[in-house]
Amino acid sequence: MAGQPRDRTDEERARALEAVRELLRWIGDDPDREGLAETPRRVVDAYLEYFQGYEQCPETYLKRTFEQVGGYDEIVLLKDIPFHSHCEHHMAPIIGKAHVAYLPTDRVVGISKLARVVQAYARRLQVQERLTAEIADCVQKILEPQGVAVVIEASHACMTARGVKTPGVSMTTSRMMGVFRQDDKARQEVIRLLGLA
Repeated sequence: MAGQPRDRTDEERARALEAVRELLRWIGDDPDREGLAETPRRVVDAYLEYFQGYEQCPETYLKRTFEQVGGYDEIVLLKDIPFHSHCEHHMAPIIGKAHVAYLPTDRVVGISKLARVVQAYARRLQVQERLTAEIADCVQKILEPQGVAVVIEASHACMTARGVKTPGVSMTTSRMMGVFRQDDKARQEVIRLLGLA
């Protein structure tokens, strides 16, 4: 279950290692040859890193907020948050950047926490549309701001390196909530700050 750290047994690790060895055999290589002897261990360890978001609860990163912000009541925007994810259809890399903005009601959060929320959701099997929505929904639920805007731009290896094989293509998704969805002036301002206008 996502957000719950768990211990893995030696037996589970052995099964994962054997699964990688079987995939190596299946593609036509020899998992016992010198260059591949350590590959199963490396892949299993890498997967623990790639998918550590399953053991993180993004909401906890937003729990500590600051109310004394000197009367600040304008948009807070963190741009160009780099992330790596993997698509749930082919387990191929998704590499991109996220932009997260919110209009505070009465409190703000440390900016590194917004990046942590992005990383926690990205380090799971994903589709970009859901990743965008999960980040926005989390910020809205915990901070209860007047509005949230999340824009993600990413390249998908499941499309650039296989299938239609079109390198250089990127996909943009967005989710606007609160005033950024309802108020055209606020929406245009956040779009301008994002550099999308």
